[in-house]
Amino acid sequence: MNSNNFRTEYHPKSSSMQIRHESNLLTVGSCFSDNVGQKLLDSKFSVQLNPFGTVYNPISIFKLLLSREVDAEKFVEVGGQYFHLDYHSQFTARDEGTLKTVLELKKKEITAYLSTADFVFITLGTAFVYERKSTAEVVANCHKLPQKNFTKRLLTIEEMISSFQQLKSYLNTVNPSLQFIFTVSPVRHIKDGIVENQLSKSLLRVLCHELTRDEKIEYFPAYEMMMDDLRDYRFYKNDMIHPTEMAEDYIWNKFQQTYFSDQTQKIVKEWDKVRVALAHRPFNPDSESHQKFISDQLKKLDVFSEYFSITEEKRVFENQLR
Repeated sequence: MNSNNFRTEYHPKSSSMQIRHESNLLTVGSCFSDNVGQKLLDSKFSVQLNPFGTVYNPISIFKLLLSREVDAEKFVEVGGQYFHLDYHSQFTARDEGTLKTVLELKKKEITAYLSTADFVFITLGTAFVYERKSTAEVVANCHKLPQKNFTKRLLTIEEMISSFQQLKSYLNTVNPSLQFIFTVSPVRHIKDGIVENQLSKSLLRVLCHELTRDEKIEYFPAYEMMMDDLRDYRFYKNDMIHPTEMAEDYIWNKFQQTYFSDQTQKIVKEWDKVRVALAHRPFNPDSESHQKFISDQLKKLDVFSEYFSITEEKRVFENQLR
């Protein structure tokens, strides 16, 4: 290693799984899936962004993608609101019937989407799970119910693999060409303990290694980039748990290098300039210079129309013309 280098940078190889603007993607899992999914949306890709809300453990993630029914035994009432133990707390209602309807519609929507999707991006957060003592079933969210109702434990490699195989077997029947990109979340789950977090992440990494024996499954090393490439607390937010925006952008750039062609990367780079222009707020909207700026942006938009819809952005600029 060159003595002038003070870090070990990860240099990604281009994947045979190439994501294009005409691809349909689903992101699911921990909050890092929200981050990647939002960046894909901002770059005008077709994405279902973490539709079940944040889910951290692989068993719950796989179950949400597999099951077509909403488990009627897992509705719980907390503080006058109803929740479901398999879903994030963003799904709530004043009565069980309303919540059941909302969840059934969401399940139906995602089941249909999976039949036409090209990629599923799954971020695994932790191998620690909570089981409901009355049923010994893994839950995705305890919804602040008393701790005495649950048992915390560590998942085994065997049960995680078995759970995914059930999901993969089902998806092979509805969409045999579907491809998967797995990653282990770079977010530190130190509420479990520093040693325990590393144990958990290690199990998730082994799981991903085993799953990638399938040629339609790849692993993207976001966790390794955070731990070995960006190994400095300046890349963490004040909570020392979540990556900073700078770190997220760095990992996103590596994601592009891995899964986007040179042309797609160029399109995304140029589109970022349009997004900056969209956010621009002029001091004098009626000035000649700003009106020329708007006209130039409208001309640029026509180039992008070949790759994705620009209707909304075009309307924003057109509304500024005088």
